[in-house]
Amino acid sequence: MQDYSLNQFLGLAGSPALDIEICDVTLRDGEQMPGVVFRADEKLDIALRLDEIGVDVIEAGFPVVSQAEMNAVKEVCNQGLKAKISALSRSVQKDVDAAIECGVDMISVFIATSDLHLKHKLHMSCPEAIRCALQTVEYAKDHGLIVRFSAEDATRTDFEVLKKLYKKAEEYHADYISVADTVGIMNPRTTYYMISEIRKVVKAPICMHCHDDLGLALANTLAGAEAGAKQLHTTVNGIGERSGNTPLEELLVALRLHHGIDGYDLTKLKDLSKLVQTYSDVPVAKNKAVVGTNAFAHESGIHVAAVLEEPRTYELYSPDLVGAARHIIIGKHTGAKALKYITQRMGYHLKDKELRDLSERVKMCSEFKHPIECEELRKLILNMDNIEVIYPGP
Repeated sequence: MQDYSLNQFLGLAGSPALDIEICDVTLRDGEQMPGVVFRADEKLDIALRLDEIGVDVIEAGFPVVSQAEMNAVKEVCNQGLKAKISALSRSVQKDVDAAIECGVDMISVFIATSDLHLKHKLHMSCPEAIRCALQTVEYAKDHGLIVRFSAEDATRTDFEVLKKLYKKAEEYHADYISVADTVGIMNPRTTYYMISEIRKVVKAPICMHCHDDLGLALANTLAGAEAGAKQLHTTVNGIGERSGNTPLEELLVALRLHHGIDGYDLTKLKDLSKLVQTYSDVPVAKNKAVVGTNAFAHESGIHVAAVLEEPRTYELYSPDLVGAARHIIIGKHTGAKALKYITQRMGYHLKDKELRDLSERVKMCSEFKHPIECEELRKLILNMDNIEVIYPGP
């Protein structure tokens, strides 16, 4: 398996070393995607796969939502996974009690802090909200939990107010403070600045929780990490509310290639992606990075010819890295070299003229806007004259 480094090709001095951990929130934030519901056995299956990959923290759910949710979180907690198990909690005592009953290691206590949310959702003043949050943090700490304090809509909160709140949460012994870009408003530059400034006022590890409303969740998460954020939040396939969250598979590959972080088993990413697609009934786009059907598919004759000789010409990293496979697609742009490769693997030996003739037939068929499957290609070959067939050996 080849593992390509970005620095190897660009001759860079090296990206900054990062001290990070991954908190995957597929089982909670991912399930908040409209129409997505994971059964208890499905949550458990996903959690086991996340643990095999080496994810550091798994947010198993929001226990106070229902008895079934509480039972599912308990099941995950009872598996003895290497990952810490976290649960979500509003800034109210009963949510913490529900999480404690499940046996979680960590709790994420959140409250909205922007004027917009305070006025139109919580109908609270900022001091009232802060008081509720800090009391809940204190209660959770008194009950032996690792506590992450999360400011919902942090990125639209008055920055001076936000920094004071984080500092106060730290004084109440919050183990982590979390920056939630709830509506995905940030860009990499503003994210880097924000995390850098927060680090000046708190010593607690900072968490990045990014949404993808502008398609910037991955970039913002990386920018936050480079500014010093430690805990990075993801979902498998990027599922989640509205446009989703930072995709686990894309972040892990970017961390490997850009920063040399190799503590996670990337070879299981493709299978995990398929599993979550099945359980969520949310397919990923064919051209999605890392796990999309076309991530390692090649049709253009020029590209295929180069890839067959040296895959790195059109593949940044080997498909083996993420448990995927390369696909040579037969279609309008398929050249003779690709056809030769494919037909030989099918057991046929075609002369140059025959390959050119077959290429023309493929182009005509593919005008109907679908790739040519192997059986269809076989029929085209058998309809040609004087084809020498080489049957594969045992």
